Amino acid sequence: MKKKTLVVFDFDHTLVDRNSDTWVIGCTPEQSLPAWLENSYQRGRWTEYMGRVFAYIGERSVRPDAIRELMQTIPFTDGMIELLKFIRQNHSDIDCIIVSDSNTLFIDWILEAGDVTSAIHSVFSNPASVDPRGYIEVRCFHSHSCERCPVNMCKQKVLTDFRDSQADTGVHYHTVCYVGDGTNDFCPIKVLNEGDIAMPRKGYSLEKLLAKSRSESNSPKVQVIPWSSGTEILNQLKIIQKQAELF
Repeated sequence: MKKKTLVVFDFDHTLVDRNSDTWVIGCTPEQSLPAWLENSYQRGRWTEYMGRVFAYIGERSVRPDAIRELMQTIPFTDGMIELLKFIRQNHSDIDCIIVSDSNTLFIDWILEAGDVTSAIHSVFSNPASVDPRGYIEVRCFHSHSCERCPVNMCKQKVLTDFRDSQADTGVHYHTVCYVGDGTNDFCPIKVLNEGDIAMPRKGYSLEKLLAKSRSESNSPKVQVIPWSSGTEILNQLKIIQKQAELF
C-alpha cells in the first residue's frame, strides 16, 4: 500500500488569477456579450449558459485557434507555476488533481501554456471539444443528488469517487490539501478528515464560508490555512512532506 499526499486544486481564481469562462469573452469582436445572452443565465446552470456563449462566439466566426491563443494569455496566480513544478518533481509522493467548473479544453490549453500539464494526475471538469463547425461544445460533468451544488458538478462527489478509485489501486492519502476560493469548494471540504487541510484564498468567498462555519456545530473538522500566493501553499506542502517522512 502506498501512502501519499493529495493536492486538490480549483482552477479559476485559484491556479489562474481570473475566471477562464469570462476571459474568453475577450475574443468576441466587441469584447462583450449582448444583454439578452447575459440575462439568459439561470442560477446553478452556468455550464448550460456557457454553451450558449460558445455558440454565440462561433456564430461571430471566431476560430478555435484564436480562442486558444487568447486563453493562453490568462495569468497564473503568483507562485502557482513554481508550486506545480515542485509537485511534478515529487510525483512519487504527491498526487495532484484539478476539480473545476470550467471546462477540459480551457484547462488543457492553459496548463500547456504554463508547461505544467505533467504535474496534474487528473482533470475533472466539464468535457469540452470543438465540433465540425469549429464551435466549442461543452457538456455537464455528471449528474448528482447534492442539493447544495450546481446541477453539473458536486465537487464532494468528485473527490470521494477519486479517493475510492485510488484506494482500489492501493493508493491511500495520509493528507489531503484542498485549495480553492469559491462557494462550490465548501462541499468537498466537508468530507475531509481531521488531519487534512483546507486552504481558502484570502479575501474570497470560501474563506468567509469557512470562518462562518466555525461557529456552527457541523463545521468541517480540518485545519484551515488561508493563502494569497502559491508560495504559501508550496511552503505548507513542504511541511506536510517533512512530517510524512517522520512516520
